[in-house]
Amino acid sequence: MKMNKRQLLASGVGLLAMGAMGGRVMAQTKPLRIAAIVQSLNTEYNVLWADAAKAHPAFKAGQAELTILDGRQDMLTQSNLFDTVITEKYDAIIFIPVDIDAGNDPIERAKAAGIPVFGSNTVVSNTSLYDAYINSNDVEAGELLAKAIIARAGPEAKVVILEGMIGQSAQVQRLQGIQNVLAANPGVTVIGQNSANWSRAEAITLMENLLTSHGSDIQGVLAENDEMAVGAIEAIRSYGLDPQSLPVAGVDGIHDALQAVKNGDQAMSILQDAHGQAQGAVDLALRKLSGASYTPAAKVWDVNGGSLAWEDGTSQHYYVPWLPVTRENVDTVLAE
Repeated sequence: MKMNKRQLLASGVGLLAMGAMGGRVMAQTKPLRIAAIVQSLNTEYNVLWADAAKAHPAFKAGQAELTILDGRQDMLTQSNLFDTVITEKYDAIIFIPVDIDAGNDPIERAKAAGIPVFGSNTVVSNTSLYDAYINSNDVEAGELLAKAIIARAGPEAKVVILEGMIGQSAQVQRLQGIQNVLAANPGVTVIGQNSANWSRAEAITLMENLLTSHGSDIQGVLAENDEMAVGAIEAIRSYGLDPQSLPVAGVDGIHDALQAVKNGDQAMSILQDAHGQAQGAVDLALRKLSGASYTPAAKVWDVNGGSLAWEDGTSQHYYVPWLPVTRENVDTVLAE
């Protein structure tokens, strides 16, 4: 049976490659095995992350193997996947947790078994458990969202907030950032707020309900990710309003959101660098396993022309910068 890309990813097929690395990798008779336990593979951003991870030169070089395991947006599933990876004695784990608190215990079990764990994208509350982690500052993303909408809707605007899955670090921290800006802008009123679970379909329904309740009183939409932003725009259009008259902002920089920005239907998308976070996490894992002779491959690092300091791969935490995307720079972003 022929399998499509998502089925291959979800099945945890090991992905291999070709190239030279130093230290421990060169001494291996078998490739190092890394498991990436991700939130899910049902949103564009998560698939972008998985595609970037499997494209890391270490896997193409055949010096290491990657298995991507789908957590299906369920913490129990992720916990069970940790047990499988521990039993099969993988060399390292990259973890994108579903829940900010429930993700701590599986990491502790892996560490007790001698398997280092590296964070990427979303994080757990006890970040000291990670050997290292790389993500973007989600509090800052929330602040950028709120400032963008207030700049367009005005300091007395009535707004609604579409939240991600409750309990995920991105939901918690982006909301914190939004609240930081709202506290400094007391004239702005939140007239509706609920979770659409990062889902475009759920955002359509939620936005339809908000429009039914509040109609044209809504003057701005803060969506904690782009899937929900695009869903909100669809609902606004179906309600008979012009999306260009009701500013919507989101996070991730997925293709449909960037097109909406280009068309003027979405006020802003805050690009989250899936490539930098995914391949950066792989580099951190391989640096731990291979030793000081390891040379990182991700373009995000300053040693490869990027903006993020590599620091010999020994820091515990790295922040990948955000890129706000508006009509002024969207063509450049789409062309990359």
